[in-house]
Amino acid sequence: MKKIKFGIVGLGRLGEKHAENLAFRIPNAELLAVCSVVKEEVDEVQEKWQIKYGYTNFDEMLKNLELDAIFISSPSEFHCEQIEKALAAGFHVFTEKPLGITVNEVKKVSEVVNKYNDKIFMVGFMRRYDKSYAYAKEKIEKGEIGKPVMIRCYGFDPAQAIQGFLKFAKNANSGGLFLDMSIHDLDLARWYLSSEATKVWAIGGSYGYPEISEIDDAETGVALAQFENGTMGVFAASRNCAHGYHIETEIIGTKGTLRIGTIPEKNLVTVFTPDGAKIECSSGFLERFEQAYLSEVEEFVKCIIENRKPNVTVEDGIKSTILGYACKKSFETGELVKIEY
Repeated sequence: MKKIKFGIVGLGRLGEKHAENLAFRIPNAELLAVCSVVKEEVDEVQEKWQIKYGYTNFDEMLKNLELDAIFISSPSEFHCEQIEKALAAGFHVFTEKPLGITVNEVKKVSEVVNKYNDKIFMVGFMRRYDKSYAYAKEKIEKGEIGKPVMIRCYGFDPAQAIQGFLKFAKNANSGGLFLDMSIHDLDLARWYLSSEATKVWAIGGSYGYPEISEIDDAETGVALAQFENGTMGVFAASRNCAHGYHIETEIIGTKGTLRIGTIPEKNLVTVFTPDGAKIECSSGFLERFEQAYLSEVEEFVKCIIENRKPNVTVEDGIKSTILGYACKKSFETGELVKIEY
């Protein structure tokens, strides 16, 4: 079967993992080109995996006519511009979340995506492809918990990663706590509740790391949202989780409840020592969602080969971004924000 030839931009922590998946783990995909503004990253990946082309300029990579698709894993502030350029150059496009960091730019990029409707476009909301999250969706659709009325989401990054975030945030615009971290939870809420948020109130602060407030962001925050169909969402996010990477989701229905990831287990091993029994926690998102990162791109490749659209659309990217931006606005102003799409 035909192999889809990829060029990837962005070789940071997540970008390098995506590049490795494309190069070695995804059937019918071939990583032909890598791009980063950091030349050392390009040189290292090219040499390590024998990648044919390396670039430090995104526009130059787009001139490579051997490529079929562009994978965008660069900092969030560059996503919309690179999406537009890649589609205009004739490529299929997969972009990491968020779609963008302002409402205006995501609405503009939506027009571009719809203009190039012959190309396959997909946003990386990988949790929809995690087996546990997909199983929960099946349970909801079968009516096993009745009508979903509330969703509660925890998205906590490990404290050990906070210095890496601070280094990144000083040089790039992440979009803030809710756009950067809660965007997956906001997308899941829309997916599970089958509705769009109408108003949101968010609070937060920087408690263990006051320097985060100096970049107009929060270390830990909570948002409360109401949806069009009367359902509710509670979203807690933090960059400072002492015990590790903790992603937890609860969907409460009229006849039952689903919980995903209540204990952030690294695996099924329990360690028994004289100090007691210990269940080790996941160290980060790459470990917890390893399967999901593979599955979402496998689906993207299949969509190109079979010439069909993925279930995750540009509209999902737009509406999740608008909701995330509303959380950011509420946090910054301290006011209840009504959402307009």
